[in-house]
Amino acid sequence: MSIEIRLKRASKVYNPGETVKGSLIVETKSDVSHSGLFLTLDGMVNMQLSSKSVGIFEAFYNSVKPIQLISINLEVQKAGKFTSGVTTIPFEFPLITKSTKPLYDSYHGVFISVQYTLRADLRRGILNKPLVRQLEFVVEGPKVDKITDQPSIPFTITPQSLENIREIRTVPDFKISGALDRAICNIEEPLQGTITVEHSAKPVKSIELQLVRVETCGCAEGYAKDATEIQNIQIAEGDVMRGLAVPIHMVFPRLFTCITTATNNFKIEYEVNIVIVLQDDHLITENFPIKLYRPK
Repeated sequence: MSIEIRLKRASKVYNPGETVKGSLIVETKSDVSHSGLFLTLDGMVNMQLSSKSVGIFEAFYNSVKPIQLISINLEVQKAGKFTSGVTTIPFEFPLITKSTKPLYDSYHGVFISVQYTLRADLRRGILNKPLVRQLEFVVEGPKVDKITDQPSIPFTITPQSLENIREIRTVPDFKISGALDRAICNIEEPLQGTITVEHSAKPVKSIELQLVRVETCGCAEGYAKDATEIQNIQIAEGDVMRGLAVPIHMVFPRLFTCITTATNNFKIEYEVNIVIVLQDDHLITENFPIKLYRPK
């Protein structure tokens, strides 16, 4: 005996206020009695502390409890019998929350995750375990008007502009310039820009673009803030020609990024690092905070 959840929308992507429609497919080789078929829609924010934060603030343990955004239970089939063969049972749920909290973007992070799931539970009496199937779908949360005419973000990196340097004499001479096309980014469009090595006393080994998530969990008593890498893209390899504008192009990965979110209990923010590695393994890094939004 098997049970499957199928959604009518192949992309499995929904907006708040829409209706999630689909079918439960029950397949059995013989007639089977059951105690009811139930379907649950859940939306949860789950948080956990990094190992460095555990034990620092007692208040954290309450603030990192799961937050329920939406929960709907439906009895799809009353207790009875499924005949042999395939039985298709349609269902639909409105994506409308009764709480004051909005439906946030689906997101899979390291310390924070926002997940929306459908769970089918076929109860088969006292002697048999329930047959359970679960399916995750994606919710794209609040949308705003598209932001246009943003100024680009020019940058120039030299030994004098670097921070956290003990002795500037140990840093080889270089000048790197470029620009990112915007700081407030449409999550559905790539981040673009250019980077140019004007001159460098040491040969360049690699130029990389790193996307970082900054996740904050906590409350008024204290916060645990952790930055982790989402992806690292090599945009140039080897000793780049001087004066050549190397293009920057980075797509924001679905689920591993969401719109920039700030609430009383958690925050999800983003940064971009441009990393230049020289042949002697000197690491030059320039950091750019960015905001992500989803247009209407």
